Amino acid sequence: MKFKEKYPPREYEAGYDRKIVIKDCGTLELQPNEQVTFVSGSGHEYDVTRKAWGFYATPSLNGRLADFQLRAALVKNRENRFFILLVERGKEDLFQEYVNSEPLTIICWMDTLEHLQVLEKRMTKG
Repeated sequence: MKFKEKYPPREYEAGYDRKIVIKDCGTLELQPNEQVTFVSGSGHEYDVTRKAWGFYATPSLNGRLADFQLRAALVKNRENRFFILLVERGKEDLFQEYVNSEPLTIICWMDTLEHLQVLEKRMTKG
């Protein structure tokens, strides 16, 4: 693993109607089969694993990610760009405020076996 800190951080604006400043603090290079864990101040964890073919962008959606008290949501912005966002359990109201302010559309939650099986059934209908 190689980390290159950006000091001072590169800053740029994000958002549509309500602009915020994002600080790009560094670059992390992983070799295949290396993993990093991001930790929030409240102790929530999020793993990213590098593989030779790409990345596991999340732990299992209805397993370890749920154990870390994070909920995955597929959302769409006004430019028809799709994102997977991770919401800390218990902060759904703050997330909904963010969704309303951007505005975003929540396509689906992907955090329970039931939610994932609904997606699976929709995708395998033919």
